[in-house]
Amino acid sequence: MTNNALNPKSFTPQDQVDILRERMGQAIIGQRDVIERLLIGLLANGNLLVEGLPGLAKTRAIKALAKNLQCDFSRIQFTPDLLPSDVTGTEVYYQTDSGSEFRFEPGPIFANIVLADEINRAPAKVQAALLEAMEERQVTVAGKTHKMPPLFMVMATQNPIEQEGTYPLPEAQMDRFLMHVSIAYPPVEDEVEVIRLVRGEEIAANAPPAEAGSASKPTTVSQDAIFAARHEIGAIHVSDAMERYMADLVNATRVPESFGNDLQRWIEVGASPRASLALDRCGRTHAWLAGRDYVDPEDIRAIAPDVMRHRLGLSYEAQGEGVSADTAVAEILRQVALP
Repeated sequence: MTNNALNPKSFTPQDQVDILRERMGQAIIGQRDVIERLLIGLLANGNLLVEGLPGLAKTRAIKALAKNLQCDFSRIQFTPDLLPSDVTGTEVYYQTDSGSEFRFEPGPIFANIVLADEINRAPAKVQAALLEAMEERQVTVAGKTHKMPPLFMVMATQNPIEQEGTYPLPEAQMDRFLMHVSIAYPPVEDEVEVIRLVRGEEIAANAPPAEAGSASKPTTVSQDAIFAARHEIGAIHVSDAMERYMADLVNATRVPESFGNDLQRWIEVGASPRASLALDRCGRTHAWLAGRDYVDPEDIRAIAPDVMRHRLGLSYEAQGEGVSADTAVAEILRQVALP
């Protein structure tokens, strides 16, 4: 972990998070929504499931976050032969001068920022080991409990089109992710900027050692800034009307027949109370990032698709008609009355 952090006395938590967002934007072109969702997940103390085709900067995004944040980063490449102990760690037998003993060797899950790449390529036991650590913020090995660090976030990725050799996440495990972020192709203009950015990075990487070392090392945003931001987010005002609006949105997924024939045909299983809690946490974080001390309907509407798309069980009829969870969420947002 680097100690070269921005001086917290010089910047407010809002300033430091803005710096973090700006630096991530310099490293990732055309994926502004992904950057914002990553920051919301970090500040709301949640975990993200990111879905997108290969090459859409999923890995680059989480690395850009870790690079500019004072933290430990680890990447786990999920494969069909992975074991739970490869993720959580295991007890190792040591022979010493004073005798023998078992010591716990932490796995890659013990980091501040964890990239779980292609999570749907690992079997159920490995997925469960990771998701238990995400939910409980601890792992138990050989009867001993080991806590995660205070700053802990998992970003899991999966490919939406490649199904051979994959193990889809069960709905109950999907529900544990704070948000499900879907990444689309960038506009052509942004892709031109991506070409220029990567070309510039290649030139810098191949520069002579003296020239490459002449640039000053950038400072990182401290973990204290994230904890201070979370404290401020906890004080964001949520009115009674906004609380009812969030509950009404989630309840609409459970009684779709009250909102027309289309939703009744599309939705088979509604969202759990975790969806209401996620709307509250993400809504307050979205308001804080916008510089407001209260939540308004636009905060909820902005993050509702990411919070709810993986928590809806669509019917076979909806799938046959090509109706996505996003279509159902958009219809709910259209029909549920604003406060």
